[in-house]
Amino acid sequence: MTSISDPTRPARLLDRPFTLGDLTVRNRIVMAPMTRRFSPGGVPGEDVAAYYARRAAGGAGLIVTEGTYVGRAAAAAYDGVPRFHGADALAGWARVAEEVHRAGGRIMPQLWHVGVRRPADSPPAGVLAEGPSGVDLDGRPYGTAMSGQDIDAVAGAFAEAAAAAERTGFDGVELHGAHGYLIDDFLWADTNRRTDAYGGDHASRARFAAEIVAAVRAAVSPGFPVVLRLSQWKVDHYDARIAETPAELEALLTPLAAAGVDAFHASTRRYWLPEFEGSDLNLAGWTRKLTGKAAITVGSVGLDKEFRGSQDQAQQVGTTGIDLLLDRLERDEFDLVAVGRALVSDPDWPRKAIGDRLGEAIPYDAALLSTLV
Repeated sequence: MTSISDPTRPARLLDRPFTLGDLTVRNRIVMAPMTRRFSPGGVPGEDVAAYYARRAAGGAGLIVTEGTYVGRAAAAAYDGVPRFHGADALAGWARVAEEVHRAGGRIMPQLWHVGVRRPADSPPAGVLAEGPSGVDLDGRPYGTAMSGQDIDAVAGAFAEAAAAAERTGFDGVELHGAHGYLIDDFLWADTNRRTDAYGGDHASRARFAAEIVAAVRAAVSPGFPVVLRLSQWKVDHYDARIAETPAELEALLTPLAAAGVDAFHASTRRYWLPEFEGSDLNLAGWTRKLTGKAAITVGSVGLDKEFRGSQDQAQQVGTTGIDLLLDRLERDEFDLVAVGRALVSDPDWPRKAIGDRLGEAIPYDAALLSTLV
C-alpha cells in the first residue's frame, strides 16, 4: 500500500471516474443528501439550484439531493421540504439538474416517504402516518398499518417519481431506505410486526423495499442507476440494528440486489468503525462484499468530531484529514465516498481533498444549516 505521506495519493484515489449503469461520474466524491427546508410550497427555486451547482463546481462528482417527497399525502411531513411531483416542483428540479450539469456534476434526487416519522399535526389534516404495523420507532401504537393496496400505491408513487427524474434530466435516483423512514420501517423488526408476506424473517421484511425497487426499475431505462440508502441506526435510535450478523444482512440485501439496485449507500455515523465482530469492514464494505454491488460509504467524513451527542461524547476523530478513508478506498472496501456536513461548510471541499489541501478547508459550523450558501 502506498504511504500516506505520498502527496499524489488523494488525487490518485479520489480523482478517478466511476461508472454506474449509463452514468459515469468524474470522481469518487458524492454530496450526501441533507434536508435543508428552503423550498416554499415544496418547489425548489433558483437559490436551491445555485446551492447544488456550487458543490458541483467545487468538485463533487455526484450530487444526491436532500430528500424529496413522492406523490402520496402521508409521504410528506415538514414545510419547506421539496417534493418530486407536480408540474411546478418538477420545473424547479429541471432547473437544478441543468445548473449542476452546467457546473460539470451529475445529480440524483433522493426519493422519500417519511413513514412513521410523520408528526400527527403535519398538514394536510386527517392524513395519518403509515407504516408496516401502526407503531412508531418506540413501539407505541401510532398511525395506521398499511394494507396491500397502500403498499402497491406507495410503490407506484416511487416509480412515478423515478420516471419523472429521468424525464426531467436527472442522472439516476436514490431511494431513502434508512434512518427509520418508511422503507426502513419495513426492514426493522421493531417497527415491522406483520405476519403476512411482508413481515417475519429478514427476506420477508425486505419484500416491500424489493417491490419498490422493481417498480422503479421497470419505470426507467435499463441503464438509469437506482441507488438505495440503508442504515442500521434510526433517528434518535442510534443503537438500532436491522441485522446483527453478516448472514442477516445478506438475507436483507439479496432480494434488493436481485430487484435491481445498482448501488447501496450505507449510512453510518462514523465510517471508520467496523460493523460486525471479527472484521474491520464497515457497513458499506460488508454490503459490497455480500452483494457484489457498488457501495457508497458515509459518516463524519472530513469532520473532527462526531456530529451528534453530548460534549463528552463528541470524541475527536484524530484528524480532519482523510488518511483512514484513503486506506479503505485503496483496498476497495467501497467505491464512492459521500460527504455531508463538510460540504455544507465548504463547497470546495472535494477540490481541496483531491488536491491534498484539506488544511485550507472551512471547518463545519452547525449555524450554516440555517442558511443556503
